[in-house]
Amino acid sequence: MYHSEEVRRLAPEMDPLRLGMGWKLEDLEKPKVFIESTFGDSHPGSAHLLKFVDTAAAGVAAAGGRAARYFTTDICDGMAQGHDGINYSLASRDMIANMVEIHNNATPFDAGVFIASCDKGLPGLLMGIGRTDLPAVVVTGGVMEAGPDLLTLEQIGAYSAMCQRGEISEAQLTYYKHHACPSCGACSFMGTAGTMQVMCEALGLTLPGSALLPATSADPGAQAVELAKRGLTARDIVTRESFENAIIVHAAISGSTNAILHLPAIAHEFGIEIDADTFERIHKSAHYLLDVRPAGRWPSEYVYYAGGVPAIMEEVRHLLHLDVMTVTGKTLGENLDGLKVGGYYEKCAEYLKKTGVKKEDIIRPFDAPIGDKGTIAILRGNLAPEGAVVKHSAVPVEMHKALLRARPFDCEEDAIAAVIAHDIKPGDAVFIRYEGPKGSGMPEMFYTTEAISSDPELGKTIALITDGRFSGASKGPAIGHVSPEAAEGGPIALVEEGDLIQIDIPARVLAIVGVRGERKTPEEMDGILKERRAAWQPRPLRYQSGVLKIYSEHAVGPMKGGYMK
Repeated sequence: MYHSEEVRRLAPEMDPLRLGMGWKLEDLEKPKVFIESTFGDSHPGSAHLLKFVDTAAAGVAAAGGRAARYFTTDICDGMAQGHDGINYSLASRDMIANMVEIHNNATPFDAGVFIASCDKGLPGLLMGIGRTDLPAVVVTGGVMEAGPDLLTLEQIGAYSAMCQRGEISEAQLTYYKHHACPSCGACSFMGTAGTMQVMCEALGLTLPGSALLPATSADPGAQAVELAKRGLTARDIVTRESFENAIIVHAAISGSTNAILHLPAIAHEFGIEIDADTFERIHKSAHYLLDVRPAGRWPSEYVYYAGGVPAIMEEVRHLLHLDVMTVTGKTLGENLDGLKVGGYYEKCAEYLKKTGVKKEDIIRPFDAPIGDKGTIAILRGNLAPEGAVVKHSAVPVEMHKALLRARPFDCEEDAIAAVIAHDIKPGDAVFIRYEGPKGSGMPEMFYTTEAISSDPELGKTIALITDGRFSGASKGPAIGHVSPEAAEGGPIALVEEGDLIQIDIPARVLAIVGVRGERKTPEEMDGILKERRAAWQPRPLRYQSGVLKIYSEHAVGPMKGGYMK
């Protein structure tokens, strides 16, 4: 008996209420499929999703089920940038997960179809799926097209900084702003949205080959009904090996550092513990293959043209757990083999031919990678005892080993003003602190990183270090997720003007090694930091009411995923 039927027997008002909103008598005994999407007029990644919802609902009906549409729209990190709206971004992920739990458990269903495109919508839905353990199929909303001359949104931050420095005109910046987003879908670069679409497929929760599509034609509704009939739930599919597969693929695509927040948080909801050390272990010798922006040359719509996630998986196939189950009811290995004979790659090639670009220019062969040391490193030391994250593939080689002077700021606004005004000089380490989950919700430092990386001099001579996080579009010498965060009294709160900061990415070191420009021994630094800690006073919560008060009181640290406990 379906779960919905068991609950229906306990709730005599359920049938009349469903009939009152247009259900037919025969619908009452069908398998019930919950369709949760982030559709809304919130941003291009969600504004088009209603047609995906309706397609899924029609598929459920054709397969003998009855769909119910639920909506929890997501915010846009791009629209939230540059003001305090970005503080709500990470918290919104957990609120979306909460609404999945509430919607499903208040009116139980037998399966779910979950539809989103972007940064917090997809991880929020995945967390909700793990928490409720429904039979579930995820549908990703694809990516937008690039603009003229392959213009993509992540370039706008750099152009804005150039305009503020007088390097381009206001009219030129306006042109770029008016042409960077020509259609719906996730932004066309491998930022957090694109990364999380890939992660959904790598975890086995989407139909094969459906991530990063310019459009979708799959039938997730029918597959959700099939999973309900089989009783194959999300936790039957997603295992530790599934997460290891996702991290292997993450390394191959040079995925967003925000995945180090999202994948551990998602795993936690599935009852699996994944930590930053798992990323470090897998990334350390991984081959980086995808030549896509922000670090590479091409917009992310080209990924599908080159064969999509399956083509990437084929290049790292020998590293993957091919026996993991997926939403097709088949293993990953069976899915990959099936795509070779089903016309999938031929269809992709038709799109690729129109670009004039070769597949190997987009997805490199495993034996000819862009890099062979992964793309992300976990740094530790007396500045980050629990760790910090750097995307070293986007860091100029000159900054892989550096000794810098500390310039601490307690908010991003002051830091970016100093960068734009040229108050920051070569050899400085710009600190932005009290921006972690408990400090202010863990916003992105996107515009500061763009102001630095777009400056020809500063981009190769300074670093940005923060207990906040970065946009998936960020590039340059940026180290984030410093843990413990300043609000918890982590060492980043104790940094003072002129401290010497050692960065050694090959050795995975981030440390305070001197004071006022003078080197100190480790023992001397321990004593100095002990004195500073004794004098440090915790700050009152930045938010004294509302959702960010709740989030800051309950969020775990950045290296654990920033989820609420």
